[in-house]
Amino acid sequence: MVVLTLLTLFVVIPLYVMVTSAAKPLQDVQNGFTWWPSRPTLQPFVDMWSTVPLARYLVNSLVVSTIAAICSVAVAIFAAFAVSRYRFRGRGVFSVTVLSTQMFPGILFLLPLFLIYVNLGNATGIELYASRTGLVITYLTFSLPFSIWMLVGYFDSIPRGLDEAAQVDGAGPLRILFRVILPAAVPGVVAVTVYAFMTAWGEVLFASVMTDEGSRTLAVGLQGYSTQFNVYWNQVMAASLVVSIPVVAGFLALQRYFVAGLTAGAVK
Repeated sequence: MVVLTLLTLFVVIPLYVMVTSAAKPLQDVQNGFTWWPSRPTLQPFVDMWSTVPLARYLVNSLVVSTIAAICSVAVAIFAAFAVSRYRFRGRGVFSVTVLSTQMFPGILFLLPLFLIYVNLGNATGIELYASRTGLVITYLTFSLPFSIWMLVGYFDSIPRGLDEAAQVDGAGPLRILFRVILPAAVPGVVAVTVYAFMTAWGEVLFASVMTDEGSRTLAVGLQGYSTQFNVYWNQVMAASLVVSIPVVAGFLALQRYFVAGLTAGAVK
């Protein structure tokens, strides 16, 4: 009980400080910490949209994260189905390669991807650097391998007897996948989707290098509240709260699928 109470305070106190700081004038935040605003105000929630182009950053993050999650899940479903249900030459090498990509830090791929995008743009005119498309491809490089690995574990937990029964009825591989496997694997697919979305939503390293003012995402754009002469702490807190609402709401709505998918994928 003591440990649980300490962990609860560890989570609740920072959240409370964030909420109260967002309801304070900037001068109150800078003068010194107080547990309650002396002059509560909602002005930071209004000013945060004009101090930086927060709406543009929000749209960029939503577009990039959603497309990255959809593409990651779509490719991972077919790859995981092949690895889970078929025995083919190179299957073991493929599985080890997919898993081994998680061993390398992301910064290891930053410079090579940057050079590839720039050189590709110069040679072909295909602008991947400082574009949403390039950022989506970048996020797929580290969300897709983990997505495949998770779905392989979940597909392995589905009895093969279901496949055999469908084959008796004349179902082919695609029909088995879409009519038998996927309906039984909804929790795993949701877990992978949430993981891919959250990975792209909060990523900072690649977004800080691969974007410009027009394609910048929220994770990097929030730095705009810090200028050469001032830091708008109340607006930072207000913006952090506002942009967290969609993610938290979606996570809570899909929580039961997410936990079930993670558990099933982990035991295999």
